[in-house]
Amino acid sequence: MVTRLSHLFLRTLRDDPSDAEVTSHKLLVRAGYVRRQSPGIFAWLPLGLRVRAKIEGIIRDEMVAAGAQEVLLPALLPREPYEATNRWTEYGDGMFRLQDRKGSDYLLAPTHEEMFALLVKDLYSSYKDLPVTLFQIQDKYRDEARPRAGLLRGREFTMKDAYSFDLTDEGLERSYQVMRDAYEKIFARLGLEYVIVKADAGAMGGSKSEEFLHPIAVGEDTFVRSANGYAANVEAYVTPVPESRPIEGQPDAVLLPAADTPTIDTLVAHANEVAPRDGAPWTAADTLKNVVLALTHLDGTREVVVVGLPGDRDVDLKRAEVAFAPAEVEPAGDDDFKKHKGLVKGYIGPQVLGAESATGIRYFVDPRVVDGTSWVTGANERGVHVSGLVAGRDFVADGVAEVSDVRAGDPAPDGSGPLETARGMEIGHVFQLGRKYAEALGLKVQDENGKLATVTMGSYGIGVTRILAILAEAHNDEKGLAWPKNVAPFDVHIVATGRDQVAYELATSIVAELEGERFDVLYDDRPKVSPGVKLRDAELLGMPIVVVAGRGAADGVVELWNRASGERRDVPVAELLDAVRAI
Repeated sequence: MVTRLSHLFLRTLRDDPSDAEVTSHKLLVRAGYVRRQSPGIFAWLPLGLRVRAKIEGIIRDEMVAAGAQEVLLPALLPREPYEATNRWTEYGDGMFRLQDRKGSDYLLAPTHEEMFALLVKDLYSSYKDLPVTLFQIQDKYRDEARPRAGLLRGREFTMKDAYSFDLTDEGLERSYQVMRDAYEKIFARLGLEYVIVKADAGAMGGSKSEEFLHPIAVGEDTFVRSANGYAANVEAYVTPVPESRPIEGQPDAVLLPAADTPTIDTLVAHANEVAPRDGAPWTAADTLKNVVLALTHLDGTREVVVVGLPGDRDVDLKRAEVAFAPAEVEPAGDDDFKKHKGLVKGYIGPQVLGAESATGIRYFVDPRVVDGTSWVTGANERGVHVSGLVAGRDFVADGVAEVSDVRAGDPAPDGSGPLETARGMEIGHVFQLGRKYAEALGLKVQDENGKLATVTMGSYGIGVTRILAILAEAHNDEKGLAWPKNVAPFDVHIVATGRDQVAYELATSIVAELEGERFDVLYDDRPKVSPGVKLRDAELLGMPIVVVAGRGAADGVVELWNRASGERRDVPVAELLDAVRAI
């Protein structure tokens, strides 16, 4: 198939768009693949649609090979199913909500668990109908507060989402593994490096959740991995809990008056000056930092909680959001402290905290704060700290909260060694949802004994448009895009340059030969465009192979580019077809 550039709906840009932050955003707009309509929303132009179709085709092939069947559900959905599963409120501000002319509530789908469950409920009633896995490739909508990085985080995006339905937990395990294996095949065909990490299920719920992350510098996710196989998103990392220590025989706590020690560093310096200990000096890890957080619950109420963690650690708000989900989490502000005058800012101590205390403020601790551990911390009196405060003797927490940051060198929870940290971008996510949605929506079938049994579900998503952006991010050079052949809009880009008609005649004959060999060809036949513009466009558009018919045309010689390797060489026309096939 041949497409002539003179007829293609395309305009390239010489300059980067002013709002572009990452390479893929800059190049996809400059090369005319997409066009911004508003923040986080893009129009898809012919070249972009061709790449998207190639990616979708690979995904569709592997999903069908894995036994999944394709359907297509609407994106405009009624409120009631999401009300039944509590996600109408749980999704918070991330969901687009709207009303029709009659005042009925609708949403633009961020995901489709409810609707797939209802579809199966409508059509299936017996265990004999199961298992079944359905999938669709469709646009989703999320009201991102700060859409950024072009297609990497937008408000409208294309996803492949699949859903499995089984009678038993064992059946769900099998369906989950089939989809997980299919994902590995998909990403291998796309040439995408990936790491499978344990993940938090978030608003999706369920018993098991794994992310496929592509390691990339512009990734918005931090993940950790050990050299021996452990990998997890930082939100899902579980801190190894140390052994408790004996409480009996430990010395009483001692007050450490000090005029001005509101920070961990000043506290450590003061403790080493006035109360040095034998063996080793006090460090930040010996202090108990009490961090005040404000939780906004789904009903709009605001609650202040305090989390105690070793002073050499900081709060990771993403981990805090998981720990206190579905509440929104932020650092407490001045107004929160004014409402809770029992908290002495800079000197907060656990002695006055807890749901049963006078303050009534719930108190949580890091998993490292086990019974028998001794700490330097606040005395809840301005200018006063205390040393030797023992967990389980001098204070008791209401619970444990995984909110501290995860760092390189931390131990893997499975004992596989120290961790390293890396940045990644989510390209796929698989969930064992279990019966959360089926129970809420009444999805039951008759089992072998004629009794009603609740169906168990899995959910499996791949970000189609995000993958396109990641491929653009990974395959480019200083001159433009350089698509891998399996997703490129065209196999070969033919460029005729100069005013000599011989070049155009040669290019036309090459186009015909390649078309006869079933190559997809883009032919730059624009007669009044300078050679410099044509060549810059060829570099920018990024087809895997570029053939330039120009100064050597009269001698039957063309220039052949391999965009992936950057190699350029002259090739006799008689040898061109073999050279193209070799690339």
